[in-house]
Amino acid sequence: MNTVLVGSGKVAESLAVAISECPQLHLVQICARNRDRGKLLAERCGAEYVQHPEDVADAEIYVVAVSDGAVSEIASRLCVPRGSTVVHTSGGTDIESLACASENRGVFYPLQTFTVGRTVDFRKTPVFIEYSNPQAERAVRNFAAALSDDVYEADSVRRCRLHVAAVFACNFTNHLYVLAERLLSKSGVGFEVLKPLIRETVDKALSQCGPEAGQTGPASRHDGATVQRHLNLLHGESDTRYFEIYKLLNDSIWETSKKI
Repeated sequence: MNTVLVGSGKVAESLAVAISECPQLHLVQICARNRDRGKLLAERCGAEYVQHPEDVADAEIYVVAVSDGAVSEIASRLCVPRGSTVVHTSGGTDIESLACASENRGVFYPLQTFTVGRTVDFRKTPVFIEYSNPQAERAVRNFAAALSDDVYEADSVRRCRLHVAAVFACNFTNHLYVLAERLLSKSGVGFEVLKPLIRETVDKALSQCGPEAGQTGPASRHDGATVQRHLNLLHGESDTRYFEIYKLLNDSIWETSKKI
């Protein structure tokens, strides 16, 4: 399947590498506004580089892997042959954002976190697809199946809920690691001391017992005295967000633990 990839960011980089290594797909071209990143990625993957969406080559499927806010604008500038399919990779963007590009449109949403320079195994990455008609379905299904062993259907409403859950599980959790690291640094302690704790917490969440049964800490055991000591300490921080975040999450754990 001849493929044109639009974008050169974190998702686009991982996708470009995966497509270029897939026997069922042929990465014809990479279109990217950032010339330096786009050309480098195209050379790495053996594809042609163009800068403008109006100059894309003919292909069977066009994958728009850009920021959510740019999907519709980029799609509107694509010159797509009749019969080709255009998809985007966003978890939170409606399929109709591609209506201006083609009647054959779809979504290829990989439920994964992407970082420049890190390789993602798409075969083990859950992918959620959506499509506008039977012709788009064939193209999207074939494209998704060529890259991933875990392909599911999800309309825009369901995909938005998945995206929100992913933000809680990944982005918010990682931000708490950032805050924890900053709190430790004020005592001259490195982040390394938390790594065994983080590993055990994740292992429990991924085990048969699940995250709810694995919840520990002063809030889950209703240890009000310890919670108050923590709040008193955080109240003295110049950044009031530590106090606010602790209290919000503590209250949520407290209420949730009542149901166990």
